[in-house]
Amino acid sequence: MLRLLFPTGKRIPSSGQAQVRFGELLTPWQELGRSLIFAGPGVLWVMVFLVLPGLLLLVYSFLSRGEFGQVQLPLTLENYLRILGFGPLGWTPIYWQILGRSLLVAGVTTFFCVLLAYPLAFFIAAHPPRQRELLLTLVVVPFWTNLVIRTYAWMVVLAPEGWPARLAAWLGWIPPQAALYPSWLAVYLGMVYTFLPYMVLPLYTAVERIDWRLAEAARDLYAKGWQVFWWVLLPQTLPGLTAGLILVGIPAFGMFVVPDLLGGSKTLLIGNVIQLQFGSSLDYPFGAALSFLVTGLTLGLIYAYSRYVGTRSLENLV
Repeated sequence: MLRLLFPTGKRIPSSGQAQVRFGELLTPWQELGRSLIFAGPGVLWVMVFLVLPGLLLLVYSFLSRGEFGQVQLPLTLENYLRILGFGPLGWTPIYWQILGRSLLVAGVTTFFCVLLAYPLAFFIAAHPPRQRELLLTLVVVPFWTNLVIRTYAWMVVLAPEGWPARLAAWLGWIPPQAALYPSWLAVYLGMVYTFLPYMVLPLYTAVERIDWRLAEAARDLYAKGWQVFWWVLLPQTLPGLTAGLILVGIPAFGMFVVPDLLGGSKTLLIGNVIQLQFGSSLDYPFGAALSFLVTGLTLGLIYAYSRYVGTRSLENLV
């Protein structure tokens, strides 16, 4: 048997009896106590504000709505059948259409955020450190103001008196003295403006760590500019891109403030539907079922994307 000794000459007991941490003998209870001290507050926070509300929503999703909006028995699958389209008047694809529209809006928003964030991240990284700090500050300045206030500011910008609406009217795109909202254009402008910093910051962190010697070697081997980006720069910035896709795609999928204010009734998304169930409709069970559907779909997309990224990484290593 292999015998391990402490610096003091004492033998280390088996793993079932104690563990060694920095040359100190800890019993299982001491190890548990230290873990509770350091990880306990975070675990308690997650349990109280995430797990327990989630379990409560899960229970609500199988309950029924009373005559006056109260949550009551019996347990039923009616809420989930309603999401699938089955109702008293037959089958309707309305919620499938809303889900598809929400995914489309999230995808388009993410695409334009990537398109704008990549050159902006490279632009910031190309400046000296002091100027980088100023430019990064300008990127996060919108976070200093509430989202609702920023969205109302877009309503002022897109109003008939604003220069975008006047330019659009001069070009003949809209009637004179007409606003650019509510419209899909206003929704996409507001969404990209809201989520662009979430894409720029992780991409900038990845761009700052690029090994430019590889890019120089590729240029020496007569690689074109797009080839250098695709085969050298993009793989090195993939971790930042992955983080940005998650930070933008998930909240954009469930966003309801921007579509509600800038889109009006023309842009009913899944976030707006859930907000209505917990608001004016007072249908908490159906709202809880919709919330679980969105959560499950989001987790499924994250899992599929992580598996895809992991597979691609293994292929690159091979």
